[in-house]
Amino acid sequence: MAIEQPAESPERLNKQRGRPRSFDREAALAQAVDLFWEHGYEATSVADLTAAMGIRPPSLYAAFGDKRSLFEEVVASYRRTHGSVLPEALDEGPTVRAGVERMLFTAAAEYSDPDHPWGCLVASSTVNCTSDEVEQELRGVRNGNVDALESRIRADIAAGNEPPGTDAAALAVFVGTVLQGMSQRARDGATRAELEQVAAFAMRAWP
Repeated sequence: MAIEQPAESPERLNKQRGRPRSFDREAALAQAVDLFWEHGYEATSVADLTAAMGIRPPSLYAAFGDKRSLFEEVVASYRRTHGSVLPEALDEGPTVRAGVERMLFTAAAEYSDPDHPWGCLVASSTVNCTSDEVEQELRGVRNGNVDALESRIRADIAAGNEPPGTDAAALAVFVGTVLQGMSQRARDGATRAELEQVAAFAMRAWP
């Protein structure tokens, strides 16, 4: 005599259907990074994300929360990976000038790399963004990078590697503006060689 199994509750069935057995959180996050990087925060929908990540909406919400929370993880992941390349290049220079030169030429290669979306996610993903919180978050990251560079320049002035009259704040803003411009030019299709020309002209303007 067959023994009837108790029917599973709708809640349990929904949980089972929500997340595939093969769900890989890190792989899904990497897909989200590329999607936000390519299309920006505003233009990327939850439907776009679940399609690219290969999961259903319940899985996305269970693993990452809402779109806003997922984007926070995306920015953190980007800064640990692709976004860390430029600060590392800056740190490799024996002086801040040498570091900035290395950083700009590294940006020319990184921003035009065909293996991932062009430009910089932090610089471009909030274009036409209607979320003040998201815009403020990335504005804070960008301004923090400029502030960190200003501190490096001031340290080199104190060490005698830059002239005493150097305007550290203006110079840091200049470099930050060049980087953001290079990012946009890359998204408009500029080649690595073209971006390297921008880097070279920028270094000629270094006082």
